[in-house]
Amino acid sequence: MRTGTCRACGTLLEHTFVDLGLSPLANSYVPAERMRSGEMFFPLHAYVCETCFLVQLEEFESPEHIFSDYAYFSSYSASWLRHAEAYANTMSKRFSLSDASKVVEIASNDGYLLQYFVRQGVPVLGIEPAANVAKVAVENGVATEVAFFGEETAKRMLAAGHAADLMAANNVLAHVPDILDFVSGFRVLLKPEGAATIEFPHLLRMIERLQFDTIYHEHFSYLSLGAVEYVLRKNGLRAFDVEELATHGGSLRVFICHEASAQQTQPAVARVLAEEKAAGLTSLEGYKGFAKKAIDIKCGALEFLIEARRLSKKVAGYGAAAKGNTFLNYCGIGPEFLTAVADRSPHKQNTLLPGSRIPVVSPEQLLASKPDYVLILPWNLKDEIASELAELRNWGGKFVTAIPELKVF
Repeated sequence: MRTGTCRACGTLLEHTFVDLGLSPLANSYVPAERMRSGEMFFPLHAYVCETCFLVQLEEFESPEHIFSDYAYFSSYSASWLRHAEAYANTMSKRFSLSDASKVVEIASNDGYLLQYFVRQGVPVLGIEPAANVAKVAVENGVATEVAFFGEETAKRMLAAGHAADLMAANNVLAHVPDILDFVSGFRVLLKPEGAATIEFPHLLRMIERLQFDTIYHEHFSYLSLGAVEYVLRKNGLRAFDVEELATHGGSLRVFICHEASAQQTQPAVARVLAEEKAAGLTSLEGYKGFAKKAIDIKCGALEFLIEARRLSKKVAGYGAAAKGNTFLNYCGIGPEFLTAVADRSPHKQNTLLPGSRIPVVSPEQLLASKPDYVLILPWNLKDEIASELAELRNWGGKFVTAIPELKVF
């Protein structure tokens, strides 16, 4: 266990951002046959560094334990596939990619993104630590190396002829405890005039929209552009552009190049940094008050569920996502409040959610039970989910979201 100091700058961590109590690993789904076995719970306590303002958890479990056999498959979200296809089309045009180029994705999962470059005839390489997920990518024709990414892996890939014109890393920077080594790998593998993009939920939006449920042990860091720029500079890299995205409740796509690259820094970089400064993210003041608002959300959700139970209303959940597991464990919600949680992924069905031990079922099973309410846990996909479960309205059923405040619709 590594404790006490900032993983980016080494400053002693003394300032709490939010303390969500004890929680199991958010993606450690419990097989039904192990329902009587115990689970490991770890502190879910986020700190903010007073020097570089990186929000972070302490490291209680190694990435090897968390990610070597992983339950998350990106291709089960239709909206995420559309996002990936649009990215591939846009990047191919912007950087004039061809059959002479190389696209490398870090944490490439089941090939959800690289498959679109393959279809364009652009050579690709995925680097994915979870062997069970990488196997699916290879079966679908996406060349994939099973490895954790960092400077040593990058040197090995460079020696094997995989120098990259474009590197992509979607929602992975937060997942690495040694953030400096991870970013150093980009410096090694990226061609001198190559570009890399990283996407991550924007800390500014997380604070504004009270998205405390995006905090879980698999996410070691919570990122602002300012904190990311600090890490890039330490590795001889710089941000030359940034886009704001709607994904995951509000994300950033940061474009990265070598410090000496000819890429011109676009005005969007200064604009986002100014917005973060105006919101107080360059001082400890901007991080205060978030914890109290998380408690208010917890109270609102419990009040709704207690009242529904007293009225003999059946409430189920949808989306066995990591953010949902953080929410359920922090709020103390179990099967006494939610009869089941549905999920499209067969890898999660017929398991129990970690900590809360709520059974995971298929969407068809959920609809067959005719719940009065469905609590949508991955609120960022609420429109997609409400459309999939439109049948719920046939018997007067309603949808519920709890963040940033309780809404019934």
